[in-house]
Amino acid sequence: MSLIGIASLLIQRVRSVILACVVLGSIAACSPSNNPINTESGASSAPNGVIYCSESNPTYFNPQLDTSSTTSDASAHQIYSRLLDFNQTTGRIEPALASSWLVSEDGLTYTFQLRRDVQFHNTDFFTPSRNFNADDVIFSFERWLDPQHPFHKVNGGNYPYFSSINLPSTIASIERINGYRVEISLYKPDSSFLANLATDFAVILSAQYGDYLTIMDQPQNIDFYPIGTGPYRFDTYRKNQFIRYLPHENYWRKSVLADQLIFDITPSSSIRFAKLITGECDSIAYPSQTEINIMQANPEIIVQEKAGLNIGFWAFNASKPPFDQADVRRALALAIDKNSILDAVYFNSASRARSLIPPSSWAFNSDIKELNYNPVLARELLAQADIPDGFKMTIWAMPVVRSYNPDAQRMALLIKNYLAAVGVNATIVTYDWHTFREKLSQGEHDSVLIGWSADNGDPDNFYRPLLSCDAIPSGTNRAMWCNQEFDALVNAAIRISDEDQRALLYAKANKLIAQEIPIYPIAHANRYQVKNHKIQGLIINPFGSIRFENVVKNDTLTTPTTTDTSASQQP
Repeated sequence: MSLIGIASLLIQRVRSVILACVVLGSIAACSPSNNPINTESGASSAPNGVIYCSESNPTYFNPQLDTSSTTSDASAHQIYSRLLDFNQTTGRIEPALASSWLVSEDGLTYTFQLRRDVQFHNTDFFTPSRNFNADDVIFSFERWLDPQHPFHKVNGGNYPYFSSINLPSTIASIERINGYRVEISLYKPDSSFLANLATDFAVILSAQYGDYLTIMDQPQNIDFYPIGTGPYRFDTYRKNQFIRYLPHENYWRKSVLADQLIFDITPSSSIRFAKLITGECDSIAYPSQTEINIMQANPEIIVQEKAGLNIGFWAFNASKPPFDQADVRRALALAIDKNSILDAVYFNSASRARSLIPPSSWAFNSDIKELNYNPVLARELLAQADIPDGFKMTIWAMPVVRSYNPDAQRMALLIKNYLAAVGVNATIVTYDWHTFREKLSQGEHDSVLIGWSADNGDPDNFYRPLLSCDAIPSGTNRAMWCNQEFDALVNAAIRISDEDQRALLYAKANKLIAQEIPIYPIAHANRYQVKNHKIQGLIINPFGSIRFENVVKNDTLTTPTTTDTSASQQP
């Protein structure tokens, strides 16, 4: 079938969905709403608006409470600012709400000079009477740092990223020197500290808004009706339908902003693609690997590509027998052909993973010994571990597309077939994304196909969140593997500033992972960002969520007749 024919079928599918909604009485009939922040206003058009087809609903409008990329995309860089940022081109740390900072010689004290004249959002539900100052920094940090803080337990009291790296046990105190200077003291040096403050999760909230919600007895609204200092202010959310943001007229960076920003929530990748073709969306989340070639052949679509700082892996629940045995985990890993999985799932858009961190990291160790497909040895190890023929286990597969794993369901089916060849009877399990993640955190899985995208360029961002003991209760350690030797290595690494010395410690950690196999690394996937050619300013963010600051639509542009130089961003 021709590319035009395929695109035509996709468009017909979208139209059939819309027709079904009309028959039911309204578009809303196809999108049942039960979220406390739904409103009844629709997503009206704007002359210079930007529409992004996202894949799912955010859990909150605050990334402090959730490491899901869906939540971060919807809030981290649209609504909020942080003390520090990563430059989207170089990846280096740069000033944000902190205009400058000083670090003491012993690495234990960080002093931040705060930016003046930064205004919070003025919305229908809150009107601030003062600008950003030191009180907001202290409120935002102590919320996740101090269990006694009045907002700590609001909406669950779980701060997974900060818990996974044990940041509450690193920070000794936060002091207000004056209205625009804050001093943070650490118990021990942490070479990743500044990088962690620049991640999506270290957002700055409004302390005044917190006081207002306390008076109104509505503290839970802080994470559903957000107030920040970012480029866009929250306007409307309808679950399963859309999120609308309006420009923050007094945004401190004075950036170019669209008249409005819409997140069109569209779970199906094929329908997202169809909406891109019809012009209903200007950019889409997580394009299907099978559709990339079709998109690249369309002159009105720009496909941006970049090597990903991520890892897709198969995690074994080391807290459950028999997966608590390293030889059992090794046998299961030996039973699968990683190269065939890469061909069938990633379509030449990923590199085979040798270890937890990608080759682009300065801590990458090329000497690590990889496991190769060996079903004979897999059977021998299973027999030695007294695993009977026909042993039953589960493979949990994500219900959503992620850059590190574009099709977990297909991968799970392939692994299931490989395991059957060595006498293991696997059942594939999935739920909706929210339930899936909740049950994973409770440890109900035997194994899971999932992954991680870097929040910063420090290798610690892979090691501690994914495999440290502290990351088990936070829910980011999906292997539920706790190894004191591993923790000692990665904790020692962050107390050293010299990269060569740190790399030696990470090499030992890599060796330990290869011996114990709590997770089996599969792929480092390329990241793709797809947009209409009229969208300007949208680039692939090297760390974390998508950013729409300085992204606008230029309707005067005609269909490009030459190759767009932004189509490929390989480093």
